[in-house]
Parts: sequence; C-alpha cells; structure tokens
Amino acid sequence: MKVSRRALLLSLAFSGAAVADPAAFGERGRLIFSDDFEQAPDSKTWVAEIEAKPGSTVNAGNGRLVLDTAGGVTVWLNRRLSGNLLIEYCRRIVMQGGANDRLSDLNQFWMATAPGGGSPLGRNGVFESYDGLSLYYFGIGGNGNTSTRLRKYEGGQRTLLQERLDTDHLLKPNHDYLVQTLVKGGRSAVYVDGQLFFEHRDASPLKQGWFGLRSTWSRQEVSAVRIYALE
Repeated sequence: MKVSRRALLLSLAFSGAAVADPAAFGERGRLIFSDDFEQAPDSKTWVAEIEAKPGSTVNAGNGRLVLDTAGGVTVWLNRRLSGNLLIEYCRRIVMQGGANDRLSDLNQFWMATAPGGGSPLGRNGVFESYDGLSLYYFGIGGNGNTSTRLRKYEGGQRTLLQERLDTDHLLKPNHDYLVQTLVKGGRSAVYVDGQLFFEHRDASPLKQGWFGLRSTWSRQEVSAVRIYALE
C-alpha cells in the first residue's frame, strides 16, 4: 500500500514524535527539489550505479523508486547541494519472499565529492569503490540488520562517528520509514520516524556535495523525496 509523506507526518504528529521539519526549527524552508516517481527516472536527474550481479534492477513509477538488487547499489541525485538543508524521503525494506528480499542496509551518502571536490558519480556500485570519496554516510540495519552506524569518509579514511546496536535502531520489515537528514552550520542530524538517530557536530564540516541513496542485496522502495534549503 502506498503511504504518502503527508500520512506519515500526520501519524508521527499524533504520536508526539519530534519530526524534523523547517517549521519545527523556527526556520523557513525553501523547496529546491522534489520527486514523486510517477514515471521512469530521468537519467539527467538520477544516476544509478549497480553492482554487476544477475537479477539487479533499479526502476521507478507509480510513486516509487525501487532498488531491487543482489549486490550494492547507489542512486545519486545528479546535482551538487550546498548550504543548510533538510533532505527527506519515505523508504521501505520489502520482505515478501522476492529473490533479493533481505532485511538490511537502509543507507545514505550526503555531501559526497571525489578528490578535488568534483562529482562522485561514475563508480560501479560496489561499496569499496566509494572509499576514496569525501562524504557522510549512515547505514541503518547493516550487516544483516545487526548494526546502525554513522561515518565520515575523508582522505581515504572511513571514520566511525557513532554506532547503535539496540533493536530500536534496527530495521523492521515492510515498514514505511520517514527519513530526514538535517544539515546546518556544521551539524548533521538524522531523524527516522521523528526520532533522532544521530547527531554530529563537525569541526571541519563537508559543506557541499552530492546526495545518494545507498543499499546492498535487498529490495527497497523510496518515495516522496524532498530537499529544502534552510535560511
């Protein structure tokens, strides 16, 4: 069943969750990008990098971007982002007996750049191919849904910033998550269904770069992508 962003926000509001929204921070957010995936993804807007394994596909339509892969995959928004931002989307890990159905790896890259500050696009979807980038990364339910981690990549180093191992920070099957990433003044905060999963204040923040939806060996559905510029 398709669940809209509005329905998720309303359900969270009624539950008393502190949803990250521009208004919640006393700020005005200007919508700078949105996609509801009503048709096949435009290759000028989204670029999919899929590990070469049989049975792996990325497609869109009917309100969903579907990552159905037997290996690694990154779907990049093909534009540079900078400044204070709120990135949000709805996402589900599908568990219905499909060939790639596996409860693991709701992941994301943001503020990603190649050495020298250029575009990170052009890799092969294998996780290790991104090691040389500069970026922030979170992985919810990684390693077969046993760990949730926040990392910073820079200069070939993959620094573990925070880790959550309790079940409250792991994945549930067939659940529509609202995922929100707030970037402001050197601070990154990740909210899942209105709950703060990570908060990191960086003395040397990554201030611009690309945003990518990341996963591996699973079937995931993404909908209602919104990006706001915050004053």
